[in-house]
Amino acid sequence: MSVIQAIVYGIVQGIAEFLPISSTAHLTLLPWIFGWQNPGNVFDVALHFGTAIAVIAFFLKDWVRLITAGVKNPTTPDGRLFWGLIIATIPGALAGVTLDKYMGAFSSPLLIGILLIVMGIVLYACDRFGRNTIHLEKMGIKHSLLIGIAQVLAIIPGVSRSGITMSVGRAVGIERESIAKFTFLLSTPIILGDALYHAKDMAHVNIDVLPFVVAVVTAAVVGMLSIKFLLNYLKTKSFFIFTVYRFVFGILIIALFFIRH
Repeated sequence: MSVIQAIVYGIVQGIAEFLPISSTAHLTLLPWIFGWQNPGNVFDVALHFGTAIAVIAFFLKDWVRLITAGVKNPTTPDGRLFWGLIIATIPGALAGVTLDKYMGAFSSPLLIGILLIVMGIVLYACDRFGRNTIHLEKMGIKHSLLIGIAQVLAIIPGVSRSGITMSVGRAVGIERESIAKFTFLLSTPIILGDALYHAKDMAHVNIDVLPFVVAVVTAAVVGMLSIKFLLNYLKTKSFFIFTVYRFVFGILIIALFFIRH
């Protein structure tokens, strides 16, 4: 792994982890597109640690407030939001641990290209016809559980964790900025948990320190910029641009697949 490759992976992870375009799809496709060697789980740990740092740093004050409220005042809006996030985390965490070994079955570029397009259409439809009636502080346990269950599908490259949670949120009437913030908060334990889960593989692997560190730092910096961008963008804009991106990228991947075969 060269430093340049580490930077590219870090940039892609930092952008795609938080935008509804599927980081798993992009990281799976990168070595296939450029003919690079698959970096493996150790490098995946670096990338996820980077984005975990980004989301923790960006929402640190929010998490301190939510944890405090969840423990001391669970019936307050912040307290309910904290426990809603805990409940939403459980399905995704269980799925990640039990189904991680089956991920390879969904790594076909053709399947990823198709899912990029299909889930882009789903995102557009949910956003286009979803109402803006529920704000973050009004989200209930049933909303959190539904979003958490939907997050299970995010293990499939091309679906996108942020994409599926934002789609479901918009479908049930949660306004854009609120579901984006809920998704980012929800990503904190999921991303950190994923990094720690795969960190067990690091004990038996020689790590090239410089690319590892570069990937962590790049993913963290770009990740924070991506979070800030999307929260500001959704104040006045819809998810349509991400549907267009998914559609175009999906078509290109499908075309490249058939060209190579």
